[in-house]
Amino acid sequence: MTETPAEHETEAPPASGGQGGTEEFVQHWRNAAYNCFSSGHKFCREVCPVMQVTRNESWTPTAFHANVVAMEKGELEIADIAEDYVNCTGCGACELRCPNTLFTGDFYRFRTRTVDLVKAVRALAVDNGVHQQGWQRWNLLTDERTHEPVLGDVPVSQEHVRDWSDGLNLPVGGETVLFVDCEAAFYRTSVPRAVAQLLQRADYEFGLMNEQWCCGGPAAEMGYTEQAKRFARHNLDDWRAAGVRRVLVLDPHDYITFTEDYPAYFGDEYDIEIVLVVELLAEMIRDGRLTPSVPVDRTVTYHDPCRLNKRKGIWKEPREVLSAIPGLVFHDVDRVTQWSYCSGGGGGLPVEKPELTARISESRVEKAAGLGVDTLVSACPWSERPLSEAGDARQIDVVDIHELLAESLGIEVGGSRGR
Repeated sequence: MTETPAEHETEAPPASGGQGGTEEFVQHWRNAAYNCFSSGHKFCREVCPVMQVTRNESWTPTAFHANVVAMEKGELEIADIAEDYVNCTGCGACELRCPNTLFTGDFYRFRTRTVDLVKAVRALAVDNGVHQQGWQRWNLLTDERTHEPVLGDVPVSQEHVRDWSDGLNLPVGGETVLFVDCEAAFYRTSVPRAVAQLLQRADYEFGLMNEQWCCGGPAAEMGYTEQAKRFARHNLDDWRAAGVRRVLVLDPHDYITFTEDYPAYFGDEYDIEIVLVVELLAEMIRDGRLTPSVPVDRTVTYHDPCRLNKRKGIWKEPREVLSAIPGLVFHDVDRVTQWSYCSGGGGGLPVEKPELTARISESRVEKAAGLGVDTLVSACPWSERPLSEAGDARQIDVVDIHELLAESLGIEVGGSRGR
């Protein structure tokens, strides 16, 4: 049985300083690797979305840990294995399914850290000059534009980062600001427009950032840690200059970045309250500040974003929102919430392996089709693009939960759904 995690397992791994740091890396991760290696159950394989569609043993969570053991023994180097670690969406299902988590988690608050391991290996690779071509280009463009390039030909720049809010008369600055992820700000602009108008309808005061950059989370996931920290520093300085105390986020990826990466970067200096919009909206419905009244005649199921459900345990509030919308017929997923399906849209996978993301999304939509629904509802802009493409083949519409709620309040959202 696994013991309480050693102190060094709960800390951020040491920075390699751009000089490799393989020995430090192995020492930091060896206990986690041996915990996995000695378990031998490999239950994680069957809930891993990549494994479900590829059956490639080199891309399993157990293989990711076993590689660390091999590196410790001098049998492998980072260049030998870096490409394998592309094949992870960062969904966290493996961590939940791991016997080490299941047997000791409740008592010791232990959780097997495979997602962090994958990020650390990717960072080690970048520090050693081992790059994945797509990720390297993606992060070079993000660095140039201060925003992710966004898949496809969507124009991206600081000049246009607030274009989604045209006509909504939103102020800049204030104690509370809304942070809009790159995908929603430039591609799926109907999502932030729906959020903004819902908050306006509830008389909730908020503004926009003076100069918003990418949150840095995707760069951190792909291994470009220095860039991620630099972007985070810029955003925190912008918040401080404007007197911001609270940041609203609509994207689960931003939520993870602001509640896990930023505290690790800044420690006690980071005292910003982070509020997830879908939780705020559920509270507003509960308090009677928002009362959906326009029937929406759809038969729906809900796609739990991995970073909300599996990673943060947030599954109840989105269902509260959906249950408040008149006219909806709701069929819940066929798995208990924490075992819900992945879209394949996370962890930088769509950048390096879009075909694998597409296969995972097709599998996810197939599960929705089995419930007899005409609509799959999501709360994640990054999931919605691959799910929408998969949904087209099955005549299943993929809709954002904020847009659906706005429709039930009679709000004409405007903006683009990226079509």
